[in-house]
Amino acid sequence: MFFEYPGLLWLLVIPALLVLHYIYLELSERHPHLRVSSSVPWMAGGKSLMAVIRHIPFLLRIFALVMIVIAIARPRSAEEMERIDTEGIDIILAMDVSTSMLARDLTPDRISASKDIAIEFISQRPSDRMGIVVFAGESFTQCPLTTDRATLINLMKEVQTDIIEDGTAIGNGLATAVARMKDSDAKSRVVILLTDGVNNRGEISPQMAAEIAKTYGVRVYTIGVGKEGMAPYPVMTPWGVEIQNVKVEIDEKLLSEIAESTGGRYFRATDNTKLAEIYSEINKMEKARTTVDSFPVYKELFGKYALMALLAILLELVFNWFVIRRFV
Repeated sequence: MFFEYPGLLWLLVIPALLVLHYIYLELSERHPHLRVSSSVPWMAGGKSLMAVIRHIPFLLRIFALVMIVIAIARPRSAEEMERIDTEGIDIILAMDVSTSMLARDLTPDRISASKDIAIEFISQRPSDRMGIVVFAGESFTQCPLTTDRATLINLMKEVQTDIIEDGTAIGNGLATAVARMKDSDAKSRVVILLTDGVNNRGEISPQMAAEIAKTYGVRVYTIGVGKEGMAPYPVMTPWGVEIQNVKVEIDEKLLSEIAESTGGRYFRATDNTKLAEIYSEINKMEKARTTVDSFPVYKELFGKYALMALLAILLELVFNWFVIRRFV
């Protein structure tokens, strides 16, 4: 608590002087008195009730005066408040949905692991606009940039491998992702491109798409998904689905070039834990910038002191009318 007009507190000298003056009058011999040969009868009887309660109205009046002085000095309290302005980031998750994403070197398979970890990543960034682009032999937008986390997560859950023609059009996927944010006014624009193969389809080359991303100031993080060497893959045979080991082919050189040319980084995810760590690392690198403004919020306190002064005055009046007069 502090006072807006602390200089007025000097007025507290007045009730202090009144108290001293009252004490002086009580102790002085100018009060009416009677000379007697002995004071023993009065001493034995002690002080009367009136001798005690007659001081109460004066004490109430002094208390009221003190409360009035405090009230006019305007007591206030200040509480520090913060206003946080968050500068969000626009992020497009570009995900490979070719049939090779059904390989089971991640648990339960590449595409399911990628979706689950991406959903966790989405949940951790409530201030950003995010969208989803999927690609295989061609590409399309699964979800445009939005802050609606529920819709985004539901659309991510619906991603699967048989929704478009098979193949791996990395250039098309990246170009579609960049097109989705070319008109964005966000200070930071990011594409997280996840694939497990080699570019073999599409009208736009990955190098061209990377140049487009660089032109629009879009940073690209690339993730290669799959173990080194061979990976178990479900293959349809005349006797049903059989798991066979197939060679893992990821164009790491291309993915590294795309990332480096746009200011991003390339990562290799060989299992679920590594993929989760990659998303966690990207999450730390792409932090939204926040501006914190602190400002005080004031609360006026004079009201309660004024109320106490009023109550003291009323009590004094009641005491004088209904108590003191009965003993007079």
